[in-house]
Amino acid sequence: MLQSFLEQSAQNHPEKVALVVDQNRYTYLELEQQSNRLAQALLQRGLERGDRVAIHLENSLEAAVAIFAVLKAGGVFVMVNPTTKIDKLTYVLNNCRAHVLIIPEKKRKTVFENSDLLPHLKNAITVGTTAESPEDNELQMPRFDAWDQLQSEFADHISPPAIPTINIDLAALVYTSGSTGNPKGVMLTHLNMTSAARSITTYLMNEPSDIILNVLPLSFDYGLYQLLMAFRVGATLVLEKSFTYPHAVLQKIISERVTGFPLVPTMSAILLKMDLSKYDFSKLRYITNTGAALPTEHILTFRKRLPHVQIFSMYGLTECKRVSYLPLDQVDTRTDSVGIAMPDTEVFIVDDEGHRLPPEHVGELVVRGANVMKGYWEAPEQTAERLKPADLPNEMLLYTGDLFRMDREGYLYFVGRRDDIIKSRGEKVSPKEVENVLFTHEKISEAAVIGDPDPVLGESIRAIVTLMPGEKLTEKEVLAYCRKHLEDFMVPQKIEFRDELPKSPNGKIDKKQLTLP
Repeated sequence: MLQSFLEQSAQNHPEKVALVVDQNRYTYLELEQQSNRLAQALLQRGLERGDRVAIHLENSLEAAVAIFAVLKAGGVFVMVNPTTKIDKLTYVLNNCRAHVLIIPEKKRKTVFENSDLLPHLKNAITVGTTAESPEDNELQMPRFDAWDQLQSEFADHISPPAIPTINIDLAALVYTSGSTGNPKGVMLTHLNMTSAARSITTYLMNEPSDIILNVLPLSFDYGLYQLLMAFRVGATLVLEKSFTYPHAVLQKIISERVTGFPLVPTMSAILLKMDLSKYDFSKLRYITNTGAALPTEHILTFRKRLPHVQIFSMYGLTECKRVSYLPLDQVDTRTDSVGIAMPDTEVFIVDDEGHRLPPEHVGELVVRGANVMKGYWEAPEQTAERLKPADLPNEMLLYTGDLFRMDREGYLYFVGRRDDIIKSRGEKVSPKEVENVLFTHEKISEAAVIGDPDPVLGESIRAIVTLMPGEKLTEKEVLAYCRKHLEDFMVPQKIEFRDELPKSPNGKIDKKQLTLP
């Protein structure tokens, strides 16, 4: 089970530093005991096997502890990006019918301004507060508890609860943007996640001596897996809140003697503008990239500036976590490839009818393996679009929706996307979700959102709008409105104003026309 990653490392390396947050260091034994206390508290408050627990925290000790506590209690954890606005948070909580929400105290008032909008929520745990008395709490729904108070109340409960979880039970719901505008919950079982973590740590050659620096949010599966993989092998994870201050992050690499550094193309573009010769990266063993293809010139530049550092170029999607990686001996010769299928995973290319294609033909990438998701949460139609029966009984194949070609040696080359999901800064952005926000502006009549190729972002987000008769708006005003209602990575880079938008014969906005110069 996924929780065994922490339990076994705590047993094998109890006094080893498992997690570094700010200036604080926590051993595997400390994390194991804290997660056991919280697991017991969740069960005492009524959590049942399979119940969902939403964790709406920035990268922190509490976020890491909460993930494993939920698993130990037999629950399903749901990481929600800390920048998620209240409307989307409410949607996620209601869609998965979360039993518990863990949030910072400073967000409590905003989230529960109208608690009637969250009918399924039974408990809330706030971080950074002193507990209210049980008498004040008893009649409230949801019931509020303070993190520190629960740790004190269950101080003697340092052993894990005996919950009979099996590997096909759900471990997590990871919400990702959908073409309908509402995010959809990717159902990942313990088997899905342990299989993916095992395969990735195998080709990365992770070991207990590794020290991994993670600046990516734990709500992003790429960031989440840094925690899981580090704990699987008994390594140390240095957890930062963001990459806002690159110099400080690079100093952290030096001071913590970091060996592994996951990044996305936006980060690599920033790093390559800096004078890296000023920093001592002698301990850095590898850099990984996924989320969007790392530009060839970035890889070549890293190879020149940091010749001793291994560069792992990879491809994946939330529905199966990871698909492929480029072996180290191919980085200099197949720089534009995202590699071969990772261990215990099979990939192939199919045409529109689902027939396998020979090498060098472009088609949809299909993935087979234990890492393939169980489906989308309570969305059978969307699930059927992605998961299709294999030749073997009781096995499903993942149709990625991405177009690839494969050479004769089995190396994959990304060509494009079948749907209109935009991949920007390593995150999936639903144009519909951004359009829905733009449509709520009283001065905007029509809106269309598309992705433009961008060497740094992967794709940049462009919004094309028309205004109500007689109204005026500036790009600055529209961007400010977007920032108020959207997560940072969803805010368009450009706003374009037009008198009218091109339409197809059936009256729909023709986005293909909008992509033309």
